[in-house]
Amino acid sequence: MGKLTRDFYSRDTLEAARLLLGKYVVRRTADGRYLCGRICETEAYVGRVDKACHAYGYKRTPRTQTLFAPPGTAYIYLIYGMYHCLNFVTEAEGEPCAVLIRGLEPAGDTELLARTRYGKPLEQLSAYQRKNFLNGPGKLCKALELTRAQNGLDLTGDILFVWDTGETPPEIHTGKRIGIDYAEEAVDFPWRFYF
Repeated sequence: MGKLTRDFYSRDTLEAARLLLGKYVVRRTADGRYLCGRICETEAYVGRVDKACHAYGYKRTPRTQTLFAPPGTAYIYLIYGMYHCLNFVTEAEGEPCAVLIRGLEPAGDTELLARTRYGKPLEQLSAYQRKNFLNGPGKLCKALELTRAQNGLDLTGDILFVWDTGETPPEIHTGKRIGIDYAEEAVDFPWRFYF
């Protein structure tokens, strides 16, 4: 158990997406604080066959360049001009594949997460805010203070990494990915994993 190594990310993307469930994303901020959440929802993206992937057909652009990086690299991009999304590059370097981290359960210093996510103490959160704390890629990036400035980080380093405690979810569900209506046949790929 411990921090995931590059070997973990070098595997098949769908396998990585399943195996990430139950593990912990850890973010060390510039002032030495630690923000943490348990991964409860992921989506797999495989550029060589997946029209929902930004680098489908090996399309390289300034935005997608990070998808071609070594496995175990953070790919963080902006959507709708306002939300950041955290992905972990998988498979061999040069293969544009990644796992989107779609949802987390709060862990560690939940008070600190509440302040970074909502700007107020945990006790002041409404029932709606508690329910929707980290259940979306933009929400979890805000809570973990992740922006495009962290795009390209090495996930085997000390700023952003995944910690394995050996916990495994009791049951893993699969389904269609969310928000990819444009992706033709890829809309139906059951590449979303959650518990």
